[in-house]
Parts: sequence; C-alpha cells; structure tokens
Amino acid sequence: MVFSVDPAFEAGSVAAGEWGLCHVRLQDDARFPWLILIPRIVGAVELSDLTADQRAALMEETVRAGELVRALGGESGRPVDKLNVGAIGNVTAQLHVHVVGRRRDDGLWPDPVWGRGPAEPYGGDLRAAVLARITGAA
Repeated sequence: MVFSVDPAFEAGSVAAGEWGLCHVRLQDDARFPWLILIPRIVGAVELSDLTADQRAALMEETVRAGELVRALGGESGRPVDKLNVGAIGNVTAQLHVHVVGRRRDDGLWPDPVWGRGPAEPYGGDLRAAVLARITGAA
C-alpha cells in the first residue's frame, strides 16, 4: 500500500510540506495559525499504530509545529497565548495531530475551535506568504 491523505483533509486545508515523518498541512482558516501533522504511515489510526521511534519523531515534529505556529502568530501581529494540540480523529480516522495557536481574544476563547463558526479562508497572497514561511522552516 502507498500512503495517501484522507480526502476529507482536502476540503479545509492545504498541503504545506513534508517533514521527516509527517505530511504537513495548513488549516485554511486565518482566524488561527493551525497546522495538521499526518504521519506517513499507511493504516495508522491510533498512536499505538506507530513504533516507539515513530511516536518519538511525531512528538518532536509536534513541538516543531508548535514553534512554527507561535512564529506565524507573532508575524501576523497576533501572538499566540496558548498552543492547543490534539489527535481527535472523530471525523477523520487517519492519525493526525492538530497544532492550533490560540489567543485570549480570538473570538472562540476559551472554547474549542473544532466545528465552531465558519472558517475564514486565507486570501491568495496571505496564504502564499504563510506557506512560504512553513516551507522555509523545513
């Protein structure tokens, strides 16, 4: 089998890069700096589907994504107060980790971001700039 991204990710996010373990996506919602890490492991649904080395790599890439999310928030002039990290998987079973930058004034604080309000897609120029920043952090 060959790794592929669940088509459900295509609707709300864009490919942003490939790291050592994970396919990286930018959630297309300018309200929050938000990355999704999808380990390129065929059939992975739970953390237990990864080897110990893969779990360690996922943790390191999650920390790396958090640093990048914080940087993206700072560059936008809207610094991140808290990182939310979650591997929920209720909608899409494929193992993935959300790394979301939250601000106390973000409009949904302190509630979760999932399924709350319509997304505000990035405009073309802003999306290109954010994607370039993510790619440059590779």
